Amino acid sequence: MSATTSHPPLRAVPFRTPTARLALRSESPSAGRAELDGAWWPRSRDLTSELSGLADMLDPLWGRITRIAVNSRHWPFLPPRIFVNGHVVRVGWFTSELDPHEILLLSYTAGRWDLLVIPPETGAPSAARLMAAASADTGPAMTATALVTAERARHASPEAGVTHGSGGALSSHGSPSSHGRNQRRTVGV
Repeated sequence: MSATTSHPPLRAVPFRTPTARLALRSESPSAGRAELDGAWWPRSRDLTSELSGLADMLDPLWGRITRIAVNSRHWPFLPPRIFVNGHVVRVGWFTSELDPHEILLLSYTAGRWDLLVIPPETGAPSAARLMAAASADTGPAMTATALVTAERARHASPEAGVTHGSGGALSSHGSPSSHGRNQRRTVGV
């Protein structure tokens, strides 16, 4: 007697994008310094969803994140807390005390981290340059807003080759080398 087994038909499994697009300095967190420890490029302005992905990725790297502070200027909804890896992370928001293009992450065990928040609508070449600048171990320390302003100014000149994508976001045609040098420290791009 022979037996036949029927296998279920193959089905496509959707590709799951990484939870956060992140570039970090190779050295340890800032321990209270005014400089940036890296950059984060959220996919949307949905802070609840985006913070969960960011904290989920950073918890194993930096230790349990317990508090997050953002400037409320660019976020339409601000949750009081989010749940990450089975624990609560409190979210605070400020209007004048925190740079509008920065996020502050705190941990009881490991300290403080300051990350540039790249606007979600930023084009990939500009975002790559901002991630590289914020995570570079050399060069002068710049504030998050100074980095975003410099990148926008770079593309405001007619010779920069600026094109405006959907929603008025800046995008350009950068060279592949403009973002290749810091790829080893970039996560989820």
